[in-house]
Amino acid sequence: MTADAALSTPPLASGPEGPEALRPLLATVLDALAAGTAERGGPLPAGGPDAVTARVAAALGDPLPDTGDPDALHAIVRALAAGAADPADPLCAAHLHCPPLAVATAADLAASALNPSLDSWDQAPAASALEAAVTRALARTAGLADALVTTGGTESNQLALLLAREAHGGDLRLVCCAGAHHSLPRAAWLLGLPAPVVLPAPRGLLDPAALAEALTTLPGPLLVAATAGTTDAGLIDPLPEIAALCAAHGARLHIDAAYGGGLLFSDRHRHRLTGLDAAHTVTLDLHKLGWQPAAAGLLAVARPDELATLHQHADYLNATDDTEAGLPDLLARSPRTTRRPDILKIAVTLRTLGRDGLGALVDQVCARAHELAGLIAAHPGFELYDRPVISTVLFRPAEATDDTVAAVRRKLLHEGRAVLGRARLDGRLWLKATVLNPRSRPDDLARLLELVEGSTPR
Repeated sequence: MTADAALSTPPLASGPEGPEALRPLLATVLDALAAGTAERGGPLPAGGPDAVTARVAAALGDPLPDTGDPDALHAIVRALAAGAADPADPLCAAHLHCPPLAVATAADLAASALNPSLDSWDQAPAASALEAAVTRALARTAGLADALVTTGGTESNQLALLLAREAHGGDLRLVCCAGAHHSLPRAAWLLGLPAPVVLPAPRGLLDPAALAEALTTLPGPLLVAATAGTTDAGLIDPLPEIAALCAAHGARLHIDAAYGGGLLFSDRHRHRLTGLDAAHTVTLDLHKLGWQPAAAGLLAVARPDELATLHQHADYLNATDDTEAGLPDLLARSPRTTRRPDILKIAVTLRTLGRDGLGALVDQVCARAHELAGLIAAHPGFELYDRPVISTVLFRPAEATDDTVAAVRRKLLHEGRAVLGRARLDGRLWLKATVLNPRSRPDDLARLLELVEGSTPR
């Protein structure tokens, strides 16, 4: 390549010149984020889908122009920020959508700049060593032996069913309750397993009595899926009783702790996960109660030898003579081939905050959720579903119809004033506030209720 050609090539993010090439671009991104956030002026953009689409189209212009625009980075990032639902805004509380820690986001930038791919050791020497150490440490925290990095709860749950099928055969049947995550029955369908047995879920929980009957009457092999932190209400199934029933009947146990797994960091709340260590597999998501940029999922396993079922051979990635010479074989660590080093941001966060720091964040959001529930319970204009188990609070305007509850939520979304979720339990529709912002204050919670009250027809 000639010197002139090298000068005309856009700068790269890695290599000796990478940091200096990134420096002014980072300033541009930060300025655009600030401008977009100020333009939005709230938890999400006002006007609904049509207005947001129009503003994005105006900023984007021709997505693939003949001639490039040097201002595109600022313009498009600003449009994205202006049109975002901001999980760092206390009034954005609909989903298990956390505001990521700055230190984790900074580490994620390094992962993008270096761009290692964890499908072979020669593409990711340090990242593969980091992943092996950190995943095992997190698995041991949950009482298991090893863990795989995943894109989140859906992939983790599907992997759990895959490992169970390979260990017990294609006639394995999933047993779960109506409150289980939708990805579990979907995974059974994707994997060609028999139709799941879905047990009733009084008050949103897996009923041990119904499970005992199912385990007694159903032919094996069976995989029981319990939940530690349901999506709708943040409920935790009675894990010790479920684990004991599975052990007594020889059933395999998977626990979906995508939401509740973060309680492991808290001395105050860890006891809620008693029984987790009895599972064969456990789903964890640190882009929920771990404050990581997505994606940061894991599947912890009790029997690492079962991971051999994922092994594949591709001579260009894990040639036999290379592995015999000591190069690690990474293809059994995921059903994916190309994988970015999502473990980097997790490792940096764990080392920076430690268990105590993460536990303090968990304690803060749980405390704020209890404060919100207290405000609702004391307010004559609202009905509280129940005290929160983790950090999800369900409530509704007193004497409102389900149609009114749904309309109030959509009105707040359209006006860009608040982001609340919805959940249907016990045959009724509830507004859902999931408190994942550790900087939420009591007056923020009071403001949220004021907005709901002011949007409810009288």
